[in-house]
Amino acid sequence: MTLASMTPVDSILARLLALHPKRIDLTLARIERVLERLGSPQRRVPPVIHVAGTNGKGSTIAFLRAMLEAAGKSVHVYTSPNLVRINERFRLGAPGGGVLVSDEELADALAECERANGDAPITIFEIETAAAFVLFARHPADMLLLEVGLGGRLDATNVMERPLASVVTPVSMDHIEFLGDTIEKIAAEKAGIFRAAVPAVIAPQTEAVSRVLERHAEKARAPLHAAGQQWHAGVEHGRLVYQDDQGLLDLPPPKLFGRHQFDNAGTAIAALRAAGIRLPATAIEQGLMRAEWPARLQRLTTGKLVSFAPAGAELWLDGGHNADGGRAIAAALGDLEERVSRPLVLVVGMLSTKDHAGFLRNFTGLVRRVFAVPIHQDKGVPVEEIAAAARAAGMPADASPTIEEALAAASRLGFDPPPRILITGSLYLAGEVLAANGTELV
Repeated sequence: MTLASMTPVDSILARLLALHPKRIDLTLARIERVLERLGSPQRRVPPVIHVAGTNGKGSTIAFLRAMLEAAGKSVHVYTSPNLVRINERFRLGAPGGGVLVSDEELADALAECERANGDAPITIFEIETAAAFVLFARHPADMLLLEVGLGGRLDATNVMERPLASVVTPVSMDHIEFLGDTIEKIAAEKAGIFRAAVPAVIAPQTEAVSRVLERHAEKARAPLHAAGQQWHAGVEHGRLVYQDDQGLLDLPPPKLFGRHQFDNAGTAIAALRAAGIRLPATAIEQGLMRAEWPARLQRLTTGKLVSFAPAGAELWLDGGHNADGGRAIAAALGDLEERVSRPLVLVVGMLSTKDHAGFLRNFTGLVRRVFAVPIHQDKGVPVEEIAAAARAAGMPADASPTIEEALAAASRLGFDPPPRILITGSLYLAGEVLAANGTELV
């Protein structure tokens, strides 16, 4: 990016980036300081549902938003990271559906936060979170859906004192350099968002994670709403069946594809009911069928990149990047294979902070060819290293310099029927794909 091409938002973020040597440095002290100087906007936002977890946070929030909006509610949403533009992180609620914040209003909020912070050290995520609270306090809405950036206990969003519900989606090994090197340590960090008298809504978890989350909920005196105990969500005849002490709901399957999305949808319903938000069954049904969340088993059917794929091929995109995320993706691809059989090709790019070998092992026995591609980030794994990991897992693999060349190489394989191609391994890669494809995010 040249100086001439920088927007006001880019300029502010570039200045702020120089204030702190680390992009991630978990503490609440800096965000609390700047929010106090801003007049504590986090205390003037609409009622909050706070969502932590390793996988499924964004999808759960997508279901929450779709259900609430189907009931006529206006909903602010704060999520991270963005895929193409930073504006995606800030959705302002409005009647009939929200809108992404404009460049002008985002620049204004960031500039206000920059002035309040002065030259004190602060991370980019902390200043973005402060700007989010400024924006959400300025605009009336019925609800704020607030996604944790990393961990929970020391994440900048955890200044929220009294949400309606605290949600923890599936927890797995990720970000071990910040959250701890065992699943128990990571789960304890996620449980740091629990509050006294605030329902703790827990998605389906492994036994080890459940024990930690339940212990921390009890310690925090947070009423427990755990999957498999206080509520149940399952698949029967292709439909979502949800049950808790308020009754049973027989619902259509979620629009978002994959078995794991039934769990995410169930978690969203549990969060609403635990928070005391009563929605008509029709709003829940419509929300399930309308929910959108880019780069989560997203089918790409039009765009610049699609033209590089083999004629008649299916092109899918998913930002999954850890071992458990890979397991969910592989299960969904297995379901697709049962419906319509096609040769499967993976196009994979990953960061060095992720377990690329563990991620790839999920696809052994499913994949006919892997193409490793670069990610244009400092910590991108060299393509030959990814290809070697795929071969070690028993999958033929090649390195490609670009996504376009990987798709063209897939065309030359001559598969009949045309292949099912999945681009995966990183949300950064997913953002590059959506930008290159010309896919608009709204």
